[in-house]
Amino acid sequence: MADETTKQVIEDDPIEVRKAKRAALIEAGENPYGHAFHYTHHLTDLDEKYASLEDGASTEDEVDVAGRIMAKRVQGKIAFFELRDATGDIQLFCRINALGEEVFAAMKDLDVGDWIGVHGTMMRTKRGQLSVAVTGYELLSKSLRPLPEKFHGLADKETRYRQRYVDLVMNPEVKNTFEKRFKIVAAIRRYMEQQGFYEVETPFLHPILGGANAKPFVTHFNALDRDYFLRIATELPLKRLLVGGFEKVFEIGRQFRNEGMDPYHNPEFTTMEAYQAFSDLDGMMELTQGFIQAAAMEACGTLQVTYQGTEIDLSGEWRRATMMELASEHAGEEVSFDRTREELVAILEKNGGHAEDAWGKGKLISEIFEAVAEEKLVQPTFVCDHPLEISPLAKKKADNPELTERFELFICGHEYANAFNELNDPVDQAERFRAQVEAKDMGDDEAMGYDADYIRALEYGMPPAGGVGVGIDRLTMLLTDSATIRDVLLFPHMKDEAPSSGKAAAAAAAARAAKAEAAEAASEPESIDFSKVVIEPLFEEQVDFDTFSKSDFRAVKVKECVAVPKSKKLLQFTLDDGTDADRIILSGIHAYYEPEELVGKTLVAIVNLPPRKMMGVESCGMLLSAVHEEKVEGDATEERLNLLMVSDRIPAGAKLY
Repeated sequence: MADETTKQVIEDDPIEVRKAKRAALIEAGENPYGHAFHYTHHLTDLDEKYASLEDGASTEDEVDVAGRIMAKRVQGKIAFFELRDATGDIQLFCRINALGEEVFAAMKDLDVGDWIGVHGTMMRTKRGQLSVAVTGYELLSKSLRPLPEKFHGLADKETRYRQRYVDLVMNPEVKNTFEKRFKIVAAIRRYMEQQGFYEVETPFLHPILGGANAKPFVTHFNALDRDYFLRIATELPLKRLLVGGFEKVFEIGRQFRNEGMDPYHNPEFTTMEAYQAFSDLDGMMELTQGFIQAAAMEACGTLQVTYQGTEIDLSGEWRRATMMELASEHAGEEVSFDRTREELVAILEKNGGHAEDAWGKGKLISEIFEAVAEEKLVQPTFVCDHPLEISPLAKKKADNPELTERFELFICGHEYANAFNELNDPVDQAERFRAQVEAKDMGDDEAMGYDADYIRALEYGMPPAGGVGVGIDRLTMLLTDSATIRDVLLFPHMKDEAPSSGKAAAAAAAARAAKAEAAEAASEPESIDFSKVVIEPLFEEQVDFDTFSKSDFRAVKVKECVAVPKSKKLLQFTLDDGTDADRIILSGIHAYYEPEELVGKTLVAIVNLPPRKMMGVESCGMLLSAVHEEKVEGDATEERLNLLMVSDRIPAGAKLY
């Protein structure tokens, strides 16, 4: 009875069935994981070679092919398999008369997902299907886990990202995306080499942060007994090479920034940075246009591409315009340093933005540009002359010190490249490093350190140079029409996978409970000094009940939360408000919360406010927070904010009274 029960359990579990087959093969003296197999053709080669073979015709042409079984159909004394290799699919036609009973029975016992090598002759069935008439086979790798029947669609996206290897097997269009990515990188590399650039390799581990403002990943270098940073940019090592006499250098490589994730950003990403002595922004524009066009031709075969339904023309000469010119054009009035600060604030707020007291004219001009122009830059546009206030490490324009020699390339409303006339004055660079150190001392964990060796290099003299950086991942998104950065990363970073059941799930639950208990214990000593709390006075003006009752307060569940591109303040929430449609609300609380920690929380929102456009996104409502100020030094105060979170027992859409 026990044996029958065990047999039933095995038959009900496809993995156990396959493991039993593997064990049987080993017991019979066969190796279920094969050896090298020398194929004569790829499957697409056979399609091309025998395209004119007539229906029902057979040949004596012998072939050896290898691949994964994707489908299987047995009909008495014949069997059909669909075989897939790296290039395509073909049908295998198996007959008991050609194989013999023993081999035919063994082939019938193969499973979908198994890798096999096949020997046979070419034929076309009467129904017109090109096939290999199998005369022999070898099992190259036994698959123990069945392939899923369906592995696509929005609901399966997280599984697809986690198990990219299955995604590639089941969705040929995904494989095509990554083949295009490989072509894009190869085309850029080839173009740069044709322009006389050397590809170089610089360290991943940096003793000092430099080249960008970003929060780093930190690791410990045991041999040197000190902490190092995973690089956030390749800029400073590459410019050291210009000092050393190399004229044109570039590097394609990974960068690491310990920041949030959203559809356009991933903490680990790929860039191409290039530096050319004796060049300038005009040279960098020509270079940038050249390598992007080369990548488009290699990946797409055309310079007319479509991104998320929008036609993009990458041909011809791309538009060049200043930030103030574009801001004025789309705001419908002059935006420049000739306007008063109050006038610039009014323009920004009229277009849905919000001004901070600390912002000068340069920052306000940049914010106006982002509010009115950025998303409208659909066709390739080089945006030049950025204000110094938002480009503190850039070289000032000789004729206007309020502006810098810098451009950003925008396509379809997003930045794709960033370029500078490189700063080569060691005294000026040292002063800017010192300012960064002061910012770090004040608590800015994204500020750069003082790189004394780089200053020493500049003191030996670096020629005037142009430099450009481009995000390979974002460019790949454009040229493969991919909606998110995860679609173009083979193995994107994900939260830990939660076990679904059994001992692993119990262990995970226990670990979570222990972690929560430890966090609670750790938080207990952190008492709030209420004597330092400054509370805003209560409103004296009263509101009548009828007016108040018109505000619709609802419990909402956070389905997704991402940082808004180009904004350091805004988070974009996708919310379940109890209706069939998702609700989008933007909230300026990124200084207090990281997006991933809010997913799954239950919040409170006012849902009947008129939509308000922020950074090009319609925000439909407002999330409620508790805000107060605390004294820090003397009479100075700092704002504190706590997002209102309520019990997860409250359903989405529940009305608050």
